[in-house]
Amino acid sequence: MARKIAILAAIGAAISLGGCSVIDEGLWPVVMGEDPEPVRITRTQEALPAASPARPAEEIRSEEPITVTSGQTREVDALPGAPEVVPLRTMQSQAGPVTGTYVGSKISSLSGELNVLKGTLSSQNNEFRALLNTTTQNSQRYHAIIAAISARLQIGTTPGNPVLNSQWQSAQAELDRVFQDTSRLSELSNRVAANSALANYLVEATRAAFGIQGAVDEDHRQLSVLEDDVSRTVVSIDRLLNEVNETIARQNNYATAERRNLTALALAISNGEAFGPNLSTFAFNEAVRLAHAPPGAPGSVAAGPGSRLPLVVIRFDQPNVEYQSALYSAVSQAIERRPSALFDVVAVTPNRGGPSEVASSSGAAKKSAEKVMRALLAMGLPATRLNLSSSTSEQALANEVRVYIR
Repeated sequence: MARKIAILAAIGAAISLGGCSVIDEGLWPVVMGEDPEPVRITRTQEALPAASPARPAEEIRSEEPITVTSGQTREVDALPGAPEVVPLRTMQSQAGPVTGTYVGSKISSLSGELNVLKGTLSSQNNEFRALLNTTTQNSQRYHAIIAAISARLQIGTTPGNPVLNSQWQSAQAELDRVFQDTSRLSELSNRVAANSALANYLVEATRAAFGIQGAVDEDHRQLSVLEDDVSRTVVSIDRLLNEVNETIARQNNYATAERRNLTALALAISNGEAFGPNLSTFAFNEAVRLAHAPPGAPGSVAAGPGSRLPLVVIRFDQPNVEYQSALYSAVSQAIERRPSALFDVVAVTPNRGGPSEVASSSGAAKKSAEKVMRALLAMGLPATRLNLSSSTSEQALANEVRVYIR
């Protein structure tokens, strides 16, 4: 017996000495002229996963570029980075022990209604996610087609190119799908808002159940848990409703602006060359820039009271007059100087010849002025900023359309 005790004591001493050595070396600093190296605790190399080589951001964003060739479109999936829906806490409520009281049966009834509401909310959240994914895919296809058209127009093409017209129709179809997605989002918003009424009823019914007599302590404990669960569901409903409404507002602004851009693009296709951004968007950007300009910065340049020099003079002295590009350039520069500028489109007729000749020339000049006005509308200039009129001039040698800024 004594021998066994001696052996155990020797083994314990050896272990203690080894442990002290580890403690000395790992925890206590060595008394030297410089500080010891800090102790870093890391995982062993065998436990670490093999590091994958770094990949460029473009490769991660899309494995294969989206290309659209002339006359065809391509179905694409939503790229990584598309809007993600915040996951909602819609787990089913767990039933507590049965107490056999009236309040206990009321709790069971309210819990069942809450679970039904959670199931509805979960399906609506999934529907919202699917609509976002569909809208993203439609927008990607739309912008891919627009990019192909714009690239072709930048290098120039024939007026009314049938290939570009076909692509433009495809882009319009994709934009129509975006509008349809927005309509579905509006319907979803109405259904999500209808859940708020049931959620508010559950909140009031749960709070009122605390005042019912004949309840036991377990009933009140379950009511407290149920009240917290209902409150979280109300927060989830409000969050989903806000996300849906924000998406609707954003999609409406986006689709409306793209509709104007598509109209301007149709005019560019008919002329075979690109003009530039939509005039209404250009005016908005200039207004924002001037609103945030520092004090003393050059602002809008107003026309003098007696200065009625025309901004553009288009002389219709031959059958087909190419004026769209020069008109766009002049109007865009005027908007850059005065974002809130208004424009007068005046049909000018030479005051020469007999009354019948003047009347005939006046009718032709008015038709030309209407064409110029339609061109400005197609470029994105709002109709509220345009005014159409007619006049005669002694200096005019042929029918003219003059555009004034005011």
